[in-house]
Amino acid sequence: MTKKALSLILAGIISASLFAGCSNKTKDTSVDKTISIEDAMGTASVPENPKRVVILTNEGTEALLTLGVKPVGAVTGFAGEWYEHTKDELVDTRPVGKETSVNVEAVAALKPDLIIGNKMRHEKIYDQLKSIAPTVYSDTLRGEWKDNFRFYAKVVGKNAEGDKAIKDYEDKVTSIKENYKDKLDTEVSIVRFMAGKTRIYLGDTFSGTIFKEIGFKRPETQQGTDFVNEIGKERLKEADGDVIFYFTYELGDGKGLAREEEWIQDPLFKSLEAVKNNKAFKVDDTIWNTAGGIKAANLMLEDLTNLLKDNKI
Repeated sequence: MTKKALSLILAGIISASLFAGCSNKTKDTSVDKTISIEDAMGTASVPENPKRVVILTNEGTEALLTLGVKPVGAVTGFAGEWYEHTKDELVDTRPVGKETSVNVEAVAALKPDLIIGNKMRHEKIYDQLKSIAPTVYSDTLRGEWKDNFRFYAKVVGKNAEGDKAIKDYEDKVTSIKENYKDKLDTEVSIVRFMAGKTRIYLGDTFSGTIFKEIGFKRPETQQGTDFVNEIGKERLKEADGDVIFYFTYELGDGKGLAREEEWIQDPLFKSLEAVKNNKAFKVDDTIWNTAGGIKAANLMLEDLTNLLKDNKI
């Protein structure tokens, strides 16, 4: 073999080695690493650093956005649109149906590397979702929203960010407790109007757990830690308190608002002590109940703080 030929061969080997080295350095292997997650369905292996996350609950959407993770797909609010307090952050996110009616084909089309759902909402489609991408579920969707938030933070590898967000929220709770401790003996009633239904919301609800965390009292008829009591007008006295907060679930057909109007104009409602004392306040249903996530929790605290500052409570 001539020296020239040998030089050409060696040059080729060196070039190939250098190319391979560069390729190895630039390849992102983080998506290939997995972690094991205990969830409501058992144990799942998920990407350590997911890049394309689809979230199937509204409170989960709030969690991801707070943690700095923009989902590629998310469910809309119950009326079929993004909620006002999150819509600006979801401009580039694709809708995949509603929380109670997920479009599985739309989820698959996004080619996610992680799907996050909820057992209470999505148990029946678990196997379908799992066949698309690694899938994990939170457990319930009632009062303990902070447990779910911590779970989502763990799943997407944002524990530190999650701890900070919870601390920021709890600092606001502490501020209310310290600055308005003379108001904590106030008995707070929570009422919701829906199409054909009126409900008193108890301790195991989104707003109920927040009031309990702050330390406000509840009327004797609302001491339970259950979810809700559905009432007729003959039980309207159970809705009374020092203060009444009421909100209305309206889907655009006018039925929720019609129920609200019928009840608040009823002489029985007007005879409640809180109403007679101008202590009945209409608040936003999305923020105080339906959205159910960390952003809504902070906005609810804002509403409360403003009412307390104005000495309305």
